[in-house]
Amino acid sequence: MSFTRFLGAAGVSLALAMASPVTAQTVKIALDSAKDLENSGTYVWAHAFSEYLNANGMPAEEYERGALGAEAEKMDQVQQGLLEVSMSDTKGVGKLDGHITPITLPYLFPDWATVDRGLSNGMLEKINAGTTEQGVRVLALVALGSPAGIFNTKKTVNSAADMADLRMRALDDTQIGVYKMWGTNGTIVAWDEVPNALQTGIADGYMNPPMVPLMFGHTGFIKYFTNAKVGLSSRTAIVSEDWFQGLSAEQQKTVMDAAAAATATNRAWLETRSAELDKLREAGIEVTELTPEAWAEFKELSTPLHNMVPLPEGALAAWQAAIGE
Repeated sequence: MSFTRFLGAAGVSLALAMASPVTAQTVKIALDSAKDLENSGTYVWAHAFSEYLNANGMPAEEYERGALGAEAEKMDQVQQGLLEVSMSDTKGVGKLDGHITPITLPYLFPDWATVDRGLSNGMLEKINAGTTEQGVRVLALVALGSPAGIFNTKKTVNSAADMADLRMRALDDTQIGVYKMWGTNGTIVAWDEVPNALQTGIADGYMNPPMVPLMFGHTGFIKYFTNAKVGLSSRTAIVSEDWFQGLSAEQQKTVMDAAAAATATNRAWLETRSAELDKLREAGIEVTELTPEAWAEFKELSTPLHNMVPLPEGALAAWQAAIGE
């Protein structure tokens, strides 16, 4: 661990030690979004999870986004057994075991039912075979909302050619690779810096599910959305493996039952998201639906990335077998 990350982890450890309102036995849940049951799929999952634990003899406490550190600090705390539960970045979990990484690739999975079929047919076990050795147990993949599309501040996007003069905010190098395949450029910007980047022209847009500008207050400067249905956006619910293994068999069952209940709640919430595009329109954002030909072009341009992202040997084939393709 770098010295900077050590200081960050030490600071979070001190904050946890000083969190007097809860007892040492309380399950701490690090949130990644506002406590918004209407718009935040991850909070829908986290709240259902905490409610189940509390109702079944395992006191749980939800911590506001950022209260226990940023992504790196939260991951360190989980691995060390200092933080029990975190709603974390799926790509970050993929650094521990790449079997989860295909979830993040564009135009690979048509819907969450397909993903869930693969997870229940052995892929969750494959993922955990790698992550638990590094102190992290994956409980669930959590849906953020409708499939991701293209937001920007400048113009209507009807085709890949319309992307040429847009510089897009990227989460990482993989997303930059997607933008290059579409004929445009990306720049990596931390999420907390996105509003400033969009308002100053450092970036002209980003790729995210429809509810994102509504959740984070970006509707004042985001003006256009193209419903490109790029892929399924997710976060990952992880727990400390050291903590989990220290539980009794009955408590472990309660945690797993809570995760199953939370995932069912998240998927039921997902079925209600048909009004997201109307909400964008109400907020003054122009919504564009792609023609079948334009959507197929975006998909075709993106597909080579599936074989360019480093994955464990046989990972894609394993997913294909698990989902029955």
